[in-house]
Amino acid sequence: MDFESLTALALFAFVSSATPGPNNLMLMASGANFGFLRSIPHMMGISIGFMVMVFAVGAGLVQIFDRFPVIYDVLKIVSVIYMFWLAWKIAHAAPVTKNAEAGAPMTFLQAAAFQWVNPKAWAMALTAITVYIGDAGLIWLGVGALMFAVVNLPSVSMWTVAGQQMQRFLTNPRRLAVYNWTMATLLIASLYPVLGL
Repeated sequence: MDFESLTALALFAFVSSATPGPNNLMLMASGANFGFLRSIPHMMGISIGFMVMVFAVGAGLVQIFDRFPVIYDVLKIVSVIYMFWLAWKIAHAAPVTKNAEAGAPMTFLQAAAFQWVNPKAWAMALTAITVYIGDAGLIWLGVGALMFAVVNLPSVSMWTVAGQQMQRFLTNPRRLAVYNWTMATLLIASLYPVLGL
């Protein structure tokens, strides 16, 4: 793997991390409902969890999936069910100022584990490995996975900040409900291109 390939991977990591997807939509909703500081574990879970996923998939997990293709189908079903559940939670999130105990942002471990059922994360990881990293070896795989974490954190932070900035417009419970339902709908819609539903 040369400098040119590494630069191309960095660009792919930035574009794929910054564009709308389940992680970013959930962070925007989290920023709006819980604020930036309370969403930091969620952001860190995404960045570190995805880095671990890229490394694990590149280190050989993808061969298991190729040997047993039914795992892809099971993963799709689990992903869809989980996404609908997350959308329901976002749609019914209570205003933090009125009911702080009713909801909480995703924890670090929940966000890290979510990467394994996130269709966009799978598409990003498989593309990074097959197109950019290939069989360059474990060291370059580690460098590529680390690059995703470094590029990903500022990208997901922007989505959280955008959500937090919307808090001032979401002081009305009706506007907050519309916002949350919109985010939940977009989260479900994000499944369409990835799963071909």
